[in-house]
Amino acid sequence: MKYIIMCGGHYKKWETPRQLIMVNGEHLVGRTIRLLRENGIKDIAISSDDPVFSRFGVPVLQHENDYYARQYNDMDGYWCNCFYPTDDPACYLMGDVLFSPEAIRTIIETQTDDIMLFGSKAPFAPEYPKEYREPFAFKVVDQYHLHKAVDRVKELDRMGAFRRKPIAWELWSVIRGTNPNRVDKHYVAINDYTCDIDNPEDIEKVRNAIDGSAD
Repeated sequence: MKYIIMCGGHYKKWETPRQLIMVNGEHLVGRTIRLLRENGIKDIAISSDDPVFSRFGVPVLQHENDYYARQYNDMDGYWCNCFYPTDDPACYLMGDVLFSPEAIRTIIETQTDDIMLFGSKAPFAPEYPKEYREPFAFKVVDQYHLHKAVDRVKELDRMGAFRRKPIAWELWSVIRGTNPNRVDKHYVAINDYTCDIDNPEDIEKVRNAIDGSAD
């Protein structure tokens, strides 16, 4: 299975790609690559159309992603366009997430013959720096199922079926065939300090979370 770190999209709040944020002397994407390698994963790539990611020593899969977040839930393009198109099994890790070593091991060791989502889930760990759940990765064996779900998300959005512009949680509910406006909670919970970086102030929160852990 190929492990693809998603580093596309554009975010108004950031002058640099969020995946290049430095935390404790490491870029987020560099940390994810290191943790994957430490767990024996060799087939690693970054999906992006930005040549800046070539510095990390893994293949950069050219992928033009039209997703542009002007502010929360005010966007152009579809979040679900972030998946690099392939027919082969792939684990898609979100590039703006700071993963713990335990989170990476959980993702690697979890088996599926279809699609599995990994994310935080209440009750949250004390060191978790957010007050709400976040998605971290999709492990996909059945790419056909994923492609059909992405198409269905776009169809439902055109029909006005979502309360907001669909992102990862809406996609997961469509994959599961459940209410598209409720988070389907049948996913693998990762409850430690692992979280994504939404805002500049999150950087200090995750730094403090790491410092307070055994990492």
